[in-house]
Amino acid sequence: MSENTSTTPRPDRVTLFASCMVDQLAPDVGESTVEVLEYLGVMVDFLDDQTCCGQPAFNSGFRSEAYPVAERFVNLFEKVNGPIVVPSGSCAAMVRNYYGDLFRGNAELTDRAKRVGDRLFELTEFVSQFFGTDAISGSRVGTATYHKCCHLLREIGVDEQPIEMLTNIDGLEFSPLERADVCCGFGGAFSVKMPDISSAILDEKLDFIEANGSSTVVAADTGCVYQMQGGLRRRGSGVQVVHIAQVLAESIKTVIHRR
Repeated sequence: MSENTSTTPRPDRVTLFASCMVDQLAPDVGESTVEVLEYLGVMVDFLDDQTCCGQPAFNSGFRSEAYPVAERFVNLFEKVNGPIVVPSGSCAAMVRNYYGDLFRGNAELTDRAKRVGDRLFELTEFVSQFFGTDAISGSRVGTATYHKCCHLLREIGVDEQPIEMLTNIDGLEFSPLERADVCCGFGGAFSVKMPDISSAILDEKLDFIEANGSSTVVAADTGCVYQMQGGLRRRGSGVQVVHIAQVLAESIKTVIHRR
């Protein structure tokens, strides 16, 4: 297990960026994120007037519509102090990697966006960077595998850290997923605009999931969770797909109850 080797002091306060899917469809993922952070001794602030980062419109080519949404995001989050944590690799990638492209031509806004992006972390990235992947020492009985979400892996470089966090959970039998780094077919608007291709990609992913034999599939993006869970239900499968924040939060409840 990797430990925190950063010389940067551990933050004691962060601001939660929930993401649209968490806010609208999976609030329990947001609650689990807060539970994990508080377990680590981190106080969590929340901006009630936060909205979208602009990713859906940007990915669909509607840059003029994405621009004011993203600018509002910068206006809001540049006012908070300390790290910003989001339980979504795709939202983290949008702010950190694509705001510079969206705001090109506006040097002042590009610079402000970069300063915000430099303080924004995906949940498992934040935990592993500042606390170490062995910081969550809970327990959870069962079998699990892990799907490597595209944006988390390819856009912000989070690869083995979530797996190390899962294998540190006492009682959880982890089995690597074959072709774990291959897309599940969601891709936001992609799954709507190109449903046939999306379904074909998903079917291959589900074949590997069922062949793995684990009762639970863990992912770090809500879109991927819903994509795979929907496909498994249509197959009549009993395999459950959950966000890693939920697994971590559930595992530490046994530790909290012993205190």
